[in-house]
Amino acid sequence: MSTATTMSTLRALAHAEGVPDPEIPEKASRRRFRAEYKLAILDEYDRLTEPGAKGALLRREGLYSSHIVEWRRARDVGALAELGRPRGRKAQRTREGADLERMRRRAERAEADLAKARLVIEVQGKVSALLEAISESAEPETKSKP
Repeated sequence: MSTATTMSTLRALAHAEGVPDPEIPEKASRRRFRAEYKLAILDEYDRLTEPGAKGALLRREGLYSSHIVEWRRARDVGALAELGRPRGRKAQRTREGADLERMRRRAERAEADLAKARLVIEVQGKVSALLEAISESAEPETKSKP
């Protein structure tokens, strides 16, 4: 009996008994790293100067060089500070909250319309005064002198 056959037989027996196979995860899951961990790894990675030390760190932590590149980029733009925030959808708003938001937007639109109307009235007043001044200067004197 070969070694491969023996291993497959042992795996089959272990699986039949309900013992999970340690080589195959039940369900694949994406690894997630906390912002503190990323910053600590970046700090340690940047301090390493000996040849091969950086690769050893990556192997020890199970990371790739692309992780370092992306984490550096995120750190440099200040995005790592935002990583502590929970991801995903925002919590559903209550009905009252939605109504309040809708009324707030409506009030903002009404205020913007009012500002436009006031500007139009001001311009109309200036145009009226200008036309009146032009008409007065263009009229010949029709009054006769006694």
